[in-house]
Amino acid sequence: MAACIEDVLAKAEKDEAERLKSISVQKELDLEFDLGNLLACDKNSVDAHGLKSTKKEDFLRSLARDNTQLIINEIWKHPTERVEEVIVVKLPEATTPLPREKPPPKPKPPTKWEQFAKLKGIQKKKKTNLVWDEVHKEWRRRWGYKRAKDNTKEWLIEVPENADPNEDQFAKRNKAKKERVAKNEFNRLKNVARAQKLPIPGQGLVPTPQQSKSDLTRAISVAKVSTASAGKFQERLPHEKAPKNTGKKRKFQPLIGNFSDERQKQLDILKVMDSKKPRIDMTKAVNRQMREEDSESRSNARKGPGKKGRRGNMSGKGKGGGGKGKGKGKGPKGKPQNQRGKAGKR
Repeated sequence: MAACIEDVLAKAEKDEAERLKSISVQKELDLEFDLGNLLACDKNSVDAHGLKSTKKEDFLRSLARDNTQLIINEIWKHPTERVEEVIVVKLPEATTPLPREKPPPKPKPPTKWEQFAKLKGIQKKKKTNLVWDEVHKEWRRRWGYKRAKDNTKEWLIEVPENADPNEDQFAKRNKAKKERVAKNEFNRLKNVARAQKLPIPGQGLVPTPQQSKSDLTRAISVAKVSTASAGKFQERLPHEKAPKNTGKKRKFQPLIGNFSDERQKQLDILKVMDSKKPRIDMTKAVNRQMREEDSESRSNARKGPGKKGRRGNMSGKGKGGGGKGKGKGKGPKGKPQNQRGKAGKR
């Protein structure tokens, strides 16, 4: 019992000594510091006996603690300042070049307007952020919150002469603003697609001089799926075909579920892989054979029968050598008439 108590006291004393170690650490060679990167290089030789001993973890922990204490002592030698009730140290610039984990970002591609300005030599003029507001008689921001000449805060709008007197001018102004925002966003996306050399998508049915059948079909399909139910309850015309590329989505098996079904599926796969004879789908094989026979019969029918000689008498020609042949035929009104053929002379 006394031995156990002594072991516990010795361990507690050791832990307390480890916790209250001195902040001064002695090294044969001074460490090289790069405080900009919080880096310290220790060129002292490592004790091989301590590294190979059974208490390897304690040795490495002690070495790391001493080097950390040295770099902390070096940090507090630099000037300090108080920022929001916190004392911070102003670190110097980094001196050790470190490799990047990822490649440096590529420069941002120029927009269409920037390319045009560079071609025409247009220089960008920096505008001041504050402008004078004549209504409030004070300097205000040019853009954003509480900007100058903000017409969205007006409580009274004059109705134009050619406008509908029952039209809501406030709603019209809000709608025009949303359209401007959407147009700017669409132009921004087009600039990004153009810079990355990607196809620029159109909005629904793109206006062209002459609409094709495929364009009209695509516009109809887009309009039908643009409902709250994605076109699920949209009615179809009597002879309307189903839209293309609207197949069923793939359904994946749940990650957590009935393990017996999953085990049975795995056993079926192993059974198919282990069998010497492959499993044949008879229905699929018969259908394929029937399709091949139908295609072969259609190709034979398309070729047709072979060419044969012409039948019947030719006018002016008879059988045999060059004699005069006579034949009887019918005229255009059904009356018989004599036909006389003349043989050529050689």
